[in-house]
Amino acid sequence: MSSKSKIDSIYEKLVDEEDARVCKAIDEKACKVVPGNFLLTIISYFFNKLADSVSNTKVVLPWIMQSLNVPLYLIAFLVPIRESGSLLPQLIIAAYIRKMPIRKNVWVLGAFLQAFSMIGIGVVAFTLEGIMAGYMIILLLVIFSLARGLSSVAAKDVVGKTIPKTRRGALNGWSGSVAGVLVVLLGGYFIINGEKPFSPSNFGVLLTFAGIFWLLAGIVYSKIVEYEGETEGGGNAAVVAFKKLSILKTDKPFRLFVITRALFLCSVLSAPFYVVLAQKHLGSNSYLLGMFILSSGMASLLSAPIWGKFSDVSSRKVMIIGASICTVFGFLIFFMDLLFSSLLSVIWIMPLFYFFLSIGYEGIRIGRKTYLVDLAEGNKRTDYVAVSNTLIGIILLFSGFIGTLNTSLGVAGIILFLSLIGLLGIYLALKLPEVED
Repeated sequence: MSSKSKIDSIYEKLVDEEDARVCKAIDEKACKVVPGNFLLTIISYFFNKLADSVSNTKVVLPWIMQSLNVPLYLIAFLVPIRESGSLLPQLIIAAYIRKMPIRKNVWVLGAFLQAFSMIGIGVVAFTLEGIMAGYMIILLLVIFSLARGLSSVAAKDVVGKTIPKTRRGALNGWSGSVAGVLVVLLGGYFIINGEKPFSPSNFGVLLTFAGIFWLLAGIVYSKIVEYEGETEGGGNAAVVAFKKLSILKTDKPFRLFVITRALFLCSVLSAPFYVVLAQKHLGSNSYLLGMFILSSGMASLLSAPIWGKFSDVSSRKVMIIGASICTVFGFLIFFMDLLFSSLLSVIWIMPLFYFFLSIGYEGIRIGRKTYLVDLAEGNKRTDYVAVSNTLIGIILLFSGFIGTLNTSLGVAGIILFLSLIGLLGIYLALKLPEVED
């Protein structure tokens, strides 16, 4: 069997359909190389997600900074910079990318910059400590976050040009499943070594490996066969970019999607409060942390391919079901804490609930990515991604203030509050049009 036949065979098994050659919303030339591009994208995403898992900003970087005696106020900047920094500049980034007929190289540049930043943080872990280490990590994280913005805008556009409709959800699903395997292994490691210290030099090695994985991701992605696409616009990139905000006024389906996506942030915002509530009832140790990491990985491993496949049928329904799972467990935790709080002291209860929250979040994540790519074609897709991500980035910046509700609502009350927001998001998602027809 030739290498081309093997690639075609693997592709057909991954998409699990006889008519694997069907091509929707991409041109004829791109259709001929879909199997190879599909596999290259999955391999690249594998290394990308492996790097993400190893350098988890919500777990690994805070531990590094604490072990280096970095002041708490700098540690508090980690998640806002990591999430918002990669989203906020995307309007301007998209204006430049729109001028490029070939856009995969932007993703590759983003991957290489992420590698540089993470290896740099690894060097800091080896050599510095205290406030100087904190400032250097924050600086490198800003570069890292901007690099993610480059890759994010380019990725959806390249997928839209190289992978047909009814295949894009499967792509996200398989890459998410692979990431799940890696997170499971990482969680297992922390459980096995629950009481053993993990030194800054160990973290330095860990982050250096993360950087190497991003380099590999960029090299593989550069092999994707991408044909020239639409280009548009000139003049000042920022002016062109911000003019695109008008699509929120003129494009009702897109406006409704952005509002719904903003409300569905309740799922990712709930996650830290699950961990805090568990620590309140069970204390804080690496073993418990490992169980949460394991729960997250198992959720991705088991649910991502299913969500991906379902997204190619109806990404709208995937978002609704995923959000419903998150909302139901949010209500359940609140009432359990209120009426049967002793149950939350059982070691496996909160990690189990976190497992279901992660399954729901995985559905929301895969569903909204597939929905956004399928909602538009051509340059409109780049604008949709940039406008949506920029607005979500602004919202994320302010979302950190939700922690101030702790004094009046308590941790379980905040989870309930976020679940109520999720209910509103579900109501609006029911009004979204189907885009996989």
